[in-house]
Amino acid sequence: MESAVMVSAASFHDLESSHEPEKPLLVDNSRTRKNHARDVHILSSAFLLIFLAFGAFQNLESTLITEKNLGTTSLGILYLSFAFFSVVASWFVRRLGSKNSLILGTTGYWLFIAAHLKPTWYIMVPVSLYLGFASSIIWVEQGAYLTAAARSHARDNGLHEATVIGNFNGEFWGMFACRQFVGNLLPLFLLKSGTDGNACDITLLFTVFLCSMTLGTILMCFLSKRDEVEHPHGSSLNLLATLSSSSMSLIPPLFDIRMLLIIPLMAYTGLQQAFVWAEFTKFIVKPMLGVSGVGGAMAVYGAFDAICSLTAGRLTSGLKSITLIVTGGALVQAVVFIWLLLFYSPSSGLHGTMNLLIMAALLGIGDGVFNTQLSALIGIFFKHDTEGAFAQLKVWQCGGVALIFFISPYISLQAMLVLMLSAICLAYASFLFLHRRGDKSISLR
Repeated sequence: MESAVMVSAASFHDLESSHEPEKPLLVDNSRTRKNHARDVHILSSAFLLIFLAFGAFQNLESTLITEKNLGTTSLGILYLSFAFFSVVASWFVRRLGSKNSLILGTTGYWLFIAAHLKPTWYIMVPVSLYLGFASSIIWVEQGAYLTAAARSHARDNGLHEATVIGNFNGEFWGMFACRQFVGNLLPLFLLKSGTDGNACDITLLFTVFLCSMTLGTILMCFLSKRDEVEHPHGSSLNLLATLSSSSMSLIPPLFDIRMLLIIPLMAYTGLQQAFVWAEFTKFIVKPMLGVSGVGGAMAVYGAFDAICSLTAGRLTSGLKSITLIVTGGALVQAVVFIWLLLFYSPSSGLHGTMNLLIMAALLGIGDGVFNTQLSALIGIFFKHDTEGAFAQLKVWQCGGVALIFFISPYISLQAMLVLMLSAICLAYASFLFLHRRGDKSISLR
């Protein structure tokens, strides 16, 4: 009995001592948790610096470069090229790596702004084609990079993945939307020479834009590489094989009911963005406020876009919440289209200016909603082919943008508003059907 007690005591002592080394291991595990939000902060800031320049200039393209519709045609070529190269962008991303892809993507925007120092057809067409290629690289990688960072952050910190994806997308798109506010203040203050501005003011504006883009490119260099997360296979394929494979890969998603029901909303986001850039600025804002006034109106658009992006990202928790948020965004933009089509008449003074700013704010709210909610849906629905899903988004989105820029010179504002109303009704009806299906496979909870 005594020996049994001694054995038990010894066993207890051995058991106690065997647990002692586990304590520091637990502490060490908690210390090794990685905060992937750092990369989101860097990515968001870099995109802000790059696109505050490009976004502001894009808003002025149809009003400054008017000779033979060179401005709108260049943008149409850009987005058509963007849509085409999105098909094979994943191959270039895999070959270049995550960080290199993001850095390369910035070069197209830099060249596009620089080309406008002396815009001609011989310069603008090839530069627009190259920017379409660069845009496909940076945007396909942006979506995959942000989603990979969110999943890693959720996994390493024991957090709910859908919530983290929503928060990260809210931060990114909120910062990205700030480009419209910050970037459009520059034309407001620098273009002081009446409706059309003068060459000196425009050259100064372009120089400031190029400096901002350069800083954004430098900031990209501080991102972490995520190739092992994003590109586990397929990097050895040659370009022709990838082109064939990517073209064929666009077909299978069309048999996925979720993708089919989201595509109209993807296309509509491109239509509504191009409407703001080409139609709203040219036919509504410029006649009343001039070119510098375009910057002020779009600054309001950007401010509400940013606020709504941040708020919508924080509120994203499941399909039900996403549906409610998208409903609000669709409603406010539909109100603007109906207002312009049936009730709007230009008026001078404070009343007319306030009407323009209210419309700009409502359009910005809608854009913020669609950007955050679409990115969150894709990141959660298509976990096994994130890059392919974001490529689909860019193909349909850019196709919508290109369509508006190409048809803009040939149809009236009223016809364009009818087109926008029809598109938003179709997109919302399709998305509402996605919600009403109640399929367990699309539940985010």
